[in-house]
Amino acid sequence: MPSPVTLITGTRKGIGRSLAERYVGLGHAVIGCSRSEPEWTLDGYTHQIADVADEKAARKIVSSIRKAHGRLDNLINNAGIAMMNHSLLTPASAVRDVLETNVLGTFVFCREAAKLMKKNSFGRIVNFSTVAVPMRLEGEAAYVASKAAVVSLTQVLAREFAEYGITVNAVGPTPVQTDLIGAVPAEKIDALLARQAIGRLGTLDDVANAVDFFIRPESGFITGQVLYLGGVG
Repeated sequence: MPSPVTLITGTRKGIGRSLAERYVGLGHAVIGCSRSEPEWTLDGYTHQIADVADEKAARKIVSSIRKAHGRLDNLINNAGIAMMNHSLLTPASAVRDVLETNVLGTFVFCREAAKLMKKNSFGRIVNFSTVAVPMRLEGEAAYVASKAAVVSLTQVLAREFAEYGITVNAVGPTPVQTDLIGAVPAEKIDALLARQAIGRLGTLDDVANAVDFFIRPESGFITGQVLYLGGVG
């Protein structure tokens, strides 16, 4: 059986890098992308420079996968922008950036990936939301709105793509100890963790475990679902 072909966005660091390393280790042919070159390389991994909100770039990446592999099995839409700022202090330009990356970027990669996946009547798409959505976290209005849109997008695409053998699900991580939360005040993180059933930071393995479940071939009857971590929902 040929190695699975997996496309992961936002792989330069953090969760994206961890997932790329994981699936290469499991024998996948992994293609990743980010806005700049990563500071690491890995046999079995191919990197492309792209802004996920760039429609032409998304098409180019999927086209290169078609030429190199003839198919795409998994898409993990990890790329995203987080923003913590009171609404009264948030410029429209910042909101636009968040929406373009988190919503438009997710949409165009889902669309382009599904075009290739449907040729083999099989595909697994995993999008990224956040526990900030069900928590309705204050100070994150634009970010929460963008990730709520990802949830709705996931649920609609799950219905649209089902006839092609493609599942579309989402993972909603809690804060994970990456660069993304490094600048967040400790008291804000502590207050958030206190609202979880399991009051600790998430780990990269926690996130990978959820993604693993959704992309399993045996998970073909599971679609349109959002799995929030940490006992939040």
